[in-house]
Amino acid sequence: MALHVRGVLLPDDEVRDLWLVGDRVTFEPVPGAETVANGGFILPGLVDAHCHIGIARGGTPITSLDQARALARIDRDAGVLAIRDAGSPFPYPELDDEPDLPRLFRAGRHVAPPKRYLRGIGVEVGAAEVAATVAEQAAAGNGWVKLVGDWIDRGVGDLAPAWDAETMTAAVAAAHAAGVRAAVHTFSESAVEIMVRAGVDSVEHGTGLSLDLIDLMARQGTALIPTMINIRTFGGIADQARGKFPGYADHMIALRDRFPQVVRAAYEAGVPIYVGTDAGGGIDHGLAVEEMLLLHEQAGMSRLDVLAAASWAARAWLGLPGLVEGAPADLTIYPEDPRQDLRALRTPTHLILRGHPHPLTSPKPRR
Repeated sequence: MALHVRGVLLPDDEVRDLWLVGDRVTFEPVPGAETVANGGFILPGLVDAHCHIGIARGGTPITSLDQARALARIDRDAGVLAIRDAGSPFPYPELDDEPDLPRLFRAGRHVAPPKRYLRGIGVEVGAAEVAATVAEQAAAGNGWVKLVGDWIDRGVGDLAPAWDAETMTAAVAAAHAAGVRAAVHTFSESAVEIMVRAGVDSVEHGTGLSLDLIDLMARQGTALIPTMINIRTFGGIADQARGKFPGYADHMIALRDRFPQVVRAAYEAGVPIYVGTDAGGGIDHGLAVEEMLLLHEQAGMSRLDVLAAASWAARAWLGLPGLVEGAPADLTIYPEDPRQDLRALRTPTHLILRGHPHPLTSPKPRR
């Protein structure tokens, strides 16, 4: 049966009637459609642009499709109707079209340096194997490859690039040659410079960004997914490492403390910014709204731009149209205007995914 909803459609700011026929939106009236919502503010479904439904709490790989489903449903129930999984040690292509799960954009496994990343998460390879491994992981995902650009080097006692600059540049080229986009995890100043200049498509975290690199990202259209919730954990990481690696600990604290200003500078320069929580491992799922609040309160993004970064602009970046004629029928409805207060996003009245309403659960956790 076709569904009908009416409300203030964002970002258009007009009261509109939408009909949902299967998994498609139309503005043409459908006789006999069931009205499921009349009033409120209609938003294209939220996106978590950096999420891991293949990694369990504590940083270990999941072992079943049911675990992946459970994690994806937590995000769905928070209004996230599309997920970019930025690296999964467990393959789950079977879930791509599962009707009650968010739309999935997957990166395969992380491509990481040997013995310098989270155990069991990535494919760990030396420089000579990076390009070929990138091609393999491009085939394992559905549009993305995830590169680990840096991690602690215990021999150095601090963050250091994963491989030499030539290898890291070739990795980005290999991803593009395979027809996919490349995302890079990076905390350090040196690794992010290599990868931005190599033409990587998205910088994940990006705590080491300089003003010069931010300007280059803006010119290139390189996206930044700040994961500010994740960066807040750097204090605990530093405390654990300080006994053996005091220089690394101090570096992590300095990166954490300057990061809101980094994100603000990127925003003011016009860098495309999208909402991502880094859920999976040390970050709980279902916290996209809390990440949005941090982008507004700490990085100075306007509420409207934060909404775009989590909704219509993020969906367009992933290749999904907003709520236009013929678009996928993913939407959330809120009783209050989130342009006035982003906290309204914590309490939707309706959640419709792929044209099907989903029951709402209790309010989401706050961080």
